[in-house]
Amino acid sequence: MITEYAAAQWDLELDDLFLTIGHRFGRVELRRRMRDYVRGLLAPVARKNSWQLAEQAGLRTPDGLQHLLAGSKWEPDDIRDDLQQYVAGKLGEAGGVLIIDDTGFIKKGTTSAGVQRQYSGTAGRTENCQIGVFAAYASARGRALVDRELYLPKSWTEDRERCRTARVPDEREFATKGELARHMVLRAFASPLPIAWVTADSAYGQDNRFRRLLEQSGVGYALAVPKSQFSVGCSRIEGLFAQAPDEAWEEISCGDGAKGPRVYHWAAVRLPAVAEFDYQGEVPHRMRWALARRSISKPDEIAYYLAYAPLQATVQELVRVAGARWAIEECFVRHEAA
Repeated sequence: MITEYAAAQWDLELDDLFLTIGHRFGRVELRRRMRDYVRGLLAPVARKNSWQLAEQAGLRTPDGLQHLLAGSKWEPDDIRDDLQQYVAGKLGEAGGVLIIDDTGFIKKGTTSAGVQRQYSGTAGRTENCQIGVFAAYASARGRALVDRELYLPKSWTEDRERCRTARVPDEREFATKGELARHMVLRAFASPLPIAWVTADSAYGQDNRFRRLLEQSGVGYALAVPKSQFSVGCSRIEGLFAQAPDEAWEEISCGDGAKGPRVYHWAAVRLPAVAEFDYQGEVPHRMRWALARRSISKPDEIAYYLAYAPLQATVQELVRVAGARWAIEECFVRHEAA
């Protein structure tokens, strides 16, 4: 239950955020509409369309909110930069984790930018939807979404007239979800966010270019990969753990969930070093790991990870980073609930 004090603190924090980004909206009426729109998105409104958001804000018509989104001049990327600085100040810690994931937004019709029938991990099936690739930042102080990119399928980027009708810029070309993720990672590294680690699901973890980008940037990672993943020292990652004795598995919590600590059996194996990325001169400064996470109640359910870490990193810390991936899913759930 949310107390009156907590609600008042939330309101003050929201006003603080509005002050942070308000200068991006040139006129007073635009700033007011922005506040009404954001408060409406966070309110328990059944459908987040312009009519219901306007009603929530006490407006007679949705004209002002529609103008904010479709007719007024403001740069969302500038607001993203302000948001990253704000999150860095509120949540930033030396061991902060950047999390990459995508999610689907089910849509009716064909006019919303990027919409088509495609697989949505959110729905768990192929649906008519948009797909967004997102970045979240997590630390012991909390978590927040900090960046986004809309995935545009080739059915869109090869139809420029359709793109113009949906107000997609002419310079926007096709990019895979992996390419969008790499762009966001580089932006995050250039931001004030203190990032020591990156984690993501296997769609990104199995991408060699994604892992190399992190290694070249000197940032640690714990990335989920499929059981068939090839890596240094193993033809299939599942083979490293197939004959692991009972004592190789350790019961470790990878973070708290809605029902308490998320406890699994974990096993870890050191992998051979790669001189180009793991040494400074002749001195090793990074090490590579393969991790396996086994369900306690269903031991046949095993997930796998590749990790790249400083020499002093412990298996418990790698497990913490791998478990941080749930933070972005919790952000999505809260977004959808709002």
